[in-house]
Amino acid sequence: MAISEEKAKLERFLEWLQVNGAELRGCNIKYSDSRKGFGIFASSSSTQASDDVLLVVPLGLAITPMRVLQDPLLGPECQQMFQQGQVDDRFLMILFLTLERLRINSSWKPYLDMLPTRFGNPLWFSDVDILELKGTNLYHATELQKKKLMSLYHEKVEPLVKKLLILDGDSQSEVSFEHFLWANSVFWSRALNIPLPHSFVFPQSQEDVGEDPSTSHTPETDPVSSNGEKDIQAQVPGATSLGPGDTVWVEGLVPGIDFCNHDLKPAATWEVDGTGLVSSVPFSMYLLSVAQQCIPNKEVSISYGNKGNEELLYLYGFVIENNPDDYLMVHYPVEAIPSIPFSDTKGQLLEAQKAQLRCLLPKSVLNHGFFPQTTSKIRESDEKETVRSCSFSWSGQRKMPSYMNKLVFPEDFMTGLRTITMQEEEIYKVSAMLEELVESRPDEQPSETEVRMAIWEACGDSGALQLLMDLLNAKMMKLEENSGTDEEDARLLEEACDEEPRDWDGRRMSRNKWSSVVYRRGQKQLTRLFLKEAEHALHLALSSSDHH
Repeated sequence: MAISEEKAKLERFLEWLQVNGAELRGCNIKYSDSRKGFGIFASSSSTQASDDVLLVVPLGLAITPMRVLQDPLLGPECQQMFQQGQVDDRFLMILFLTLERLRINSSWKPYLDMLPTRFGNPLWFSDVDILELKGTNLYHATELQKKKLMSLYHEKVEPLVKKLLILDGDSQSEVSFEHFLWANSVFWSRALNIPLPHSFVFPQSQEDVGEDPSTSHTPETDPVSSNGEKDIQAQVPGATSLGPGDTVWVEGLVPGIDFCNHDLKPAATWEVDGTGLVSSVPFSMYLLSVAQQCIPNKEVSISYGNKGNEELLYLYGFVIENNPDDYLMVHYPVEAIPSIPFSDTKGQLLEAQKAQLRCLLPKSVLNHGFFPQTTSKIRESDEKETVRSCSFSWSGQRKMPSYMNKLVFPEDFMTGLRTITMQEEEIYKVSAMLEELVESRPDEQPSETEVRMAIWEACGDSGALQLLMDLLNAKMMKLEENSGTDEEDARLLEEACDEEPRDWDGRRMSRNKWSSVVYRRGQKQLTRLFLKEAEHALHLALSSSDHH
């Protein structure tokens, strides 16, 4: 029964795509598995290798903020809220999805019916599942996010959707928080940042300037308001555009393209075709095969970008084991600053240096450290130059440490930690150095680099590294306090893997629990590796001759 229902849904959707001008050229949309839902698969007919375009979708079919603001039902209500700055563009699209899912005769029904009804991100976790995340950043983030969404729902969404449904002549449908949560998850897991051609977003800025812009709207490209481009510019947040012929970046959902699942080694990418040169459909988005040849019936994936498991789980509801893009977030709690000695002076120094009190430590930087994890080729983007260079040394007393180029912790963060751990005599030293500088050139304030150098010269790295170790140790304790060591997590995963991991239904471990264990285990491993780096650097800083 369920299978034929899925089939009927898919057929309705494919028909809807076709009616709306989309073309499946070298692919099919099919059910992938219980974890991924539907996916895009290369079709056997895609052997005409000359054309690598697998799927074309007219941009008029995209759900964008402009589309919502011109919706006959939602538009008028949203215009006003939008102009008053009460809501942003993302909220508009989430509101639109909430409403359209409830509308009995929504023209979007074939598309919306294809979307998952539940998601794997932590907002959907049960009270038991969420406990698996205790001690991680996501535990706290999910709590906050859920509270925020709840109040947004009760304050804005619920009253508005009720009102609109009645206006639509529907007194049956009942809106619930879960509808809004669903729409929120659909948006965050499927939206793309689309580079729209300028003339698509602002059609009246072409030859038809002579006409009254308020009458020359085309339904797909209906701009936000009729008082000219400037106003719209303000109304399409994130729209960064300079002039005609330019690109306007807008977030939106593109039905069809959004069924592409993620892979670290993607077989396709998507592109926007403003002129129709590539896809022969002007103003369209197309899926382009990047594989040497598409293997029939093999799933075609795209990359969602280099994202760690924290981000993948939070936004998309899945994780990747041994994710090469994993990272660790370390931060010094801003709320602790007022209680440290000389907090005012330190606060000013932090500002003068634009110091950071939080940092993302990507797994990949470990390849540059004292204990490289792999001998694999290092990504070009990770090549790190030594930032602590300055054209002069204050007193020449502190030599550049030998470990400089092996230090994996970002200078912006290190300088923040140095400042926080400064001792009284070090503060005096720094202010003396900076005063001397100001005397030598009275009309100039010390630069950011100069303040950083003075602090480094006065303090060295040992205080900062000690504090960093404390932060990492505290993070480790918090992670282990709730779920034990990463060895214990590894054992749980191994037990779960005795069963075929492709299908979640008959497993001892729920999918949510599995995702949580993979994510938190990665966090523990990274914390341990970065602790080892910090400890070694501290040892070198203390034993090096530059310590005085």
